[in-house]
Amino acid sequence: MGAVLFGVMAVGCSGSGGARSAETGHTTTASPPSSSASASAVTQSSGGGQDPWRAWTKDLSGSEGVQVCGATAHQVVCATGADGFVGRSRTDGSVSWTVPAVGSGKNLGLVVDKADERAVTNGGRTLRAANLRTGKAAWSLQLPADRVYTGFVTADGIVYALDTWSSFDREANVALGAYRASDGTTLWHRTVDANRSQSPVAFGGRVYTTDSSKVTARGARTGAKLAASPSGTKCPHLISGGHYLACSGSAYTTEDTFPPLQRLDPGDLRPLATAEDSGQKPERALISADGVLMLFEVSPEDSSAGDWNAYDLNHPKKLWSYYTTTDAAGLVGGRFVTFTPRNDAATRGHMISIDLHAGPHAKGDAAPRMAPAYPETVGSAYPALVMPGGDPHYVVIETMVHHILRSLPLP
Repeated sequence: MGAVLFGVMAVGCSGSGGARSAETGHTTTASPPSSSASASAVTQSSGGGQDPWRAWTKDLSGSEGVQVCGATAHQVVCATGADGFVGRSRTDGSVSWTVPAVGSGKNLGLVVDKADERAVTNGGRTLRAANLRTGKAAWSLQLPADRVYTGFVTADGIVYALDTWSSFDREANVALGAYRASDGTTLWHRTVDANRSQSPVAFGGRVYTTDSSKVTARGARTGAKLAASPSGTKCPHLISGGHYLACSGSAYTTEDTFPPLQRLDPGDLRPLATAEDSGQKPERALISADGVLMLFEVSPEDSSAGDWNAYDLNHPKKLWSYYTTTDAAGLVGGRFVTFTPRNDAATRGHMISIDLHAGPHAKGDAAPRMAPAYPETVGSAYPALVMPGGDPHYVVIETMVHHILRSLPLP
């Protein structure tokens, strides 16, 4: 999350209103889609009832980026090129609609937001959105030539995005903008204390940023500063899920020691009692709606394998660990889903689900469940999970070597 790369795209004039920040003297504009960015007809319904689940396998085109796919219960959306989209049927994987890329460069991330009916992607100088219901381009935002978008997130009808100078030789001058998800209208844009490589997090009508030594909370609608963490708070990386907020070390650090896991009160950002973590390097984290934090921790000298450690945030304690060789994982239906370690000859090549509270050694109904082995689930394929927006019955696997999508039932 939060890789900083660059891309360029051309956009038209705006009729939906841009805002000039008094702090930065920087203009962001929103533009309606041009005819060249129109989508093909939508054949996949995104409303009402639940489509029947089916297994399928589809090759991805060369323009579809690696690990830039998301899903709802009805469709899978992948980014293409710097700023394009492809929508696929959740039922059979066929292409339902396309929004062609109009810029050049590498895609830097995709968020699929079912609640707002938007997929949003980062093309470097631009943010671009597609309408999940109609399958058409919705809006584009463009920065000046010397600035780029870095991390971004969506919540409650708003897209929040950090932007900064494209050159690493200049002082960061990081700004945070809030844009209406429906049409890209700028709500506010201001300079903030934030690490350019760490995406903001947002929930509960607030957006949070960190500059590694201080976390700041701002109001969603105005950007006004509402709270800051106490002096001495170390927070290289922000983690959120449900109504929980926590800090960990950063996966991008080159150091051998890391600040401890720390839960924060989302209201006043004071530290709360937190379970002691392993002291190893944190690579990825997820938080369930009921407060179980899953943290993948590895040795700083060897990140090829590690432990997914489960921490109870409500009753601060470590619950269990699962050793494996991937940070690909998801949460669905009260269970943690990942892949078995590729260096275990007896079990490799399987998808496994583990009860969030009972762990990998549970018995009975809470016992771990393992799917059959598939070529796409072996470690040499470097599979990633595309979780389906709360649907507990299936998951899409994206492989990195032979770039395909495969829809499988959850174990």
